[in-house]
This record gives sequence, structure tokens and C-alpha cells, in this order.
Amino acid sequence: MATTYTIDIFSSLDGFGSYGPGGDWGGYWGKQGPELLEHRARQLAEPQRMVLGATTFREFVQMLGSADDGSEVRDAWVTRMVHLPATVVSSTLVEPLDWPDATVATGDGVEVVRRLKEESDVPLRSHGSLSLNRALLDAGLVDRLQVTTFPVLTGRSGTGRIFEGIGDFDLELLDSHVLDGRTVESVYRPTVHRSASAG
Repeated sequence: MATTYTIDIFSSLDGFGSYGPGGDWGGYWGKQGPELLEHRARQLAEPQRMVLGATTFREFVQMLGSADDGSEVRDAWVTRMVHLPATVVSSTLVEPLDWPDATVATGDGVEVVRRLKEESDVPLRSHGSLSLNRALLDAGLVDRLQVTTFPVLTGRSGTGRIFEGIGDFDLELLDSHVLDGRTVESVYRPTVHRSASAG
């Protein structure tokens, strides 16, 4: 039986995954708080395998390499995520990777994840990796869409429109939390939207 695949994404209210160079909104847009940190740590304490695209993987390695010990980049949940087993989908990276337990999977990302879903004995989770996860959504391989929405609008500085270019989906709300009185995590089950005229 196939395991589950969860897209785990941070977002501004207007749907951006990050902000541009020179931004000074550190600490998850300045809204990081103790409930969020504890919640994330609990989620990542469970056995699971991370799945990352090459661009996101390189960004994580660069951020971790340049971060001080007290930086939010080294929060406990991030450290836990880094120490989970990981599969990096890439046609350019080669092993060994600068990551404790990561392997490279070459080839089409959709086929890589389709195989992982059949073979993995633990759930799969991806944090970020926008282009990979858009393709997986459209291929119907995503079981859970976990969106953590921070109370900010980043129309001027926002980068990485999370759902740009994907198809239409219906979302069934499975769970939601308000963290630190301001940040909302929503977990959905996505299904491809079928219009009434589609027959």
C-alpha cells in the first residue's frame, strides 16, 4: 500500500513562499513564536522521509552553512528536519551531499515520487520545493497539503508564488490550528476539480 505524501509550505496571506533579497522580515516574516516552534518540532519528531527538489536543497544548505547558532535557521524543528532521511530529486547534484542522510534520485520527479510512495515504509514530506510539488499536485500524488499562513502581505517583496500555474483543485479541510494567536496552519486533502460540464 502506498504511503502518504505531504506538501508542507509556509506562505504569506497573498500566496508567496518567501520575500526578495534584502528583506528584513526574518523569523518567518517576523511572526515566529513558541507555539509554532513546538508544533513544528512535534510534527517532525515522527518517522518520515523528506523529499526535496534540487533548488530548495541548495538553498537549505546555503542558509544552514551561513547561519549562527542562535539564528531561526537553526531552530529545533529545522535541525530535526535536516536529520531525517531525505531524497533529493536532481539531475545535477551528486553524492555525497552536505546533509546527514540524503540520497540523490535522478529522473522525472513525478516518477521518483510515485516509486517512493510505493516503496517507502514511512510517510513522505516536502518542505518548499515549489516546482516539484506543483508537478506532483497536477499528477495526483499529493495526499496532504499543509499550508502555514503567516499574517503578512508581501505584494511588493514577495517571491515564489506557491500555486502559480497549477490546475484547479477542491480542498477538503482535515485539520487546522491557530498558533501564537496569529499564524494559521491548515491541512487539506486535494482532489482535482471536475467541472459539471466535464461529463
